[in-house]
Amino acid sequence: MALNKAQKEIAKSDARFRVFVAGRRCGKTFFAIREMARFARFPNKNIWYIAPTYAQAKNIVWEELCGRMKELGWAKKINQNELSIRLVNNSKISLKGSDRFDTLRGSGVDFLVLDEYADMRREAWEVVLRPTLSAQNPPGSALFCGTPRGFNHFKDLYDYGQRDDKDWESFQFTTLDGGQVSEEEVERAKEDMDQRQFQQEYLAAFQNFSGVIYYNFDREKHMKKKEFDENGRIYIGMDFNIDPMSASICQIKDGVLHQFDEISMYGSNTEELCQEIMNRYNQAMITIYPDPAGRQRKTSANGRTDVTILQKYFNVEVKRKHDAVRDRINAVNSLMESADGTIRFSIDPKCTNSMRCLERQIYKSGTAIPDKDGGFDHQNDALGYLVSHLSPIKKEVRESARPSRFTHM
Repeated sequence: MALNKAQKEIAKSDARFRVFVAGRRCGKTFFAIREMARFARFPNKNIWYIAPTYAQAKNIVWEELCGRMKELGWAKKINQNELSIRLVNNSKISLKGSDRFDTLRGSGVDFLVLDEYADMRREAWEVVLRPTLSAQNPPGSALFCGTPRGFNHFKDLYDYGQRDDKDWESFQFTTLDGGQVSEEEVERAKEDMDQRQFQQEYLAAFQNFSGVIYYNFDREKHMKKKEFDENGRIYIGMDFNIDPMSASICQIKDGVLHQFDEISMYGSNTEELCQEIMNRYNQAMITIYPDPAGRQRKTSANGRTDVTILQKYFNVEVKRKHDAVRDRINAVNSLMESADGTIRFSIDPKCTNSMRCLERQIYKSGTAIPDKDGGFDHQNDALGYLVSHLSPIKKEVRESARPSRFTHM
């Protein structure tokens, strides 16, 4: 397989530390395997591929890497248990996870690949992995790959590569530069994602996510009075907490999710919240989309889980586990306004608590972690569980795939 435009440019670099910032499906994994093979041509080399977790390392490259080494006739011994390949020239390629980076101390490494570096802790490189390269003679080198995650340590390395420093060089390429995804598919994704997220995931742009989390919410754009459809289905997102129990109550009209009511009950429990919903609306028309933690969590004294209580009264759609927090936030922001300007969310003026929470929840200073100390998170989480179920952010980019709309319509 020939190198694409982005890969060719990086391959020409003589820098010791190369930083490959790329949009989705730009060819990062193929290039990482190609570079490991290039270093493995020389005898007695120690080469590591590192992902954010050990499981990710296995899922991302193991099969493809083994296939490539067999195809070249280089593989002498493949160890499935420790995810390593000993080559006929006595070089060794090993897969590692950065989540337990303290276990990586003490080795000398000739070449490192740090894939999805933005999702790793800064200390993994600075405290543990950087010194492993100094232990070799000549000193080892590294390739950093990934899609941006705000202004974090990956952005710092990209900036290093933009300086006049012969040891560092950085590159930035979009999804289209990779040549694996059609322009039509990228345009479709633009319809489905909010602008910041689209620019990050497809244009490989570093976005500053500090400040207000739901930055696309605007009362002038989203606050609308709409007539309640007594015969229409009701979709409720729910967050389980004793203080407060929170619910965002919506209908879908003309492709727009309209929140027409809210519930925020203090000192309460799931049973009481169910009774409040039934007092307001037709039980048969309701579907609940709760916090997945409700499969185990109990807010009642009789020992039943929150989801079990809900199922006694309503149709319940609950995921087996939580989506990534950033995916849930991005799903809500993209519904409020996608990168192409489409708005698919509105809210009734009486939902004053929901609007206040959307306007005021912020990130913790210097991080991409939502601040929960202000008390604005519960109502937002309730809406997020609903939106991430009805209109999730896609995990993968495929040429023929159509971006998600309301999947339960």
